[in-house]
Amino acid sequence: QVQLVESGGGLVQAGGSLRLSCAASRSIFSSNAWAWYRQAPGKQRELVATVTVLGKTNCADSVKGRFTISRDNAKNTVYLQMNSLKPEDTAVYYCNTPYLQFGWGQGTQVTVSS
Repeated sequence: QVQLVESGGGLVQAGGSLRLSCAASRSIFSSNAWAWYRQAPGKQRELVATVTVLGKTNCADSVKGRFTISRDNAKNTVYLQMNSLKPEDTAVYYCNTPYLQFGWGQGTQVTVSS
């Protein structure tokens, strides 16, 4: 089994920033692409951003230009830097691979007020 531990969420005002972290098991981190997902109240879980094994990134159109995904293989951690936050970014944020290979962690709550 693989443990995925998300952290860094919180309450911010519109226009603010947060940096999320996802710590994964050392044995599987470096050999996988990683992704951030989010689920807003009453909505389906959606893919937010991905980063490949070699660090190439993609973001959903809704967050492009505001969010940046990155990875640190030495720390077995994937990050999501979120800037210019909007109320519609409010959701629970989760990490996993783009192929949903592992069980979901607890997620981290991001709440944007305005």
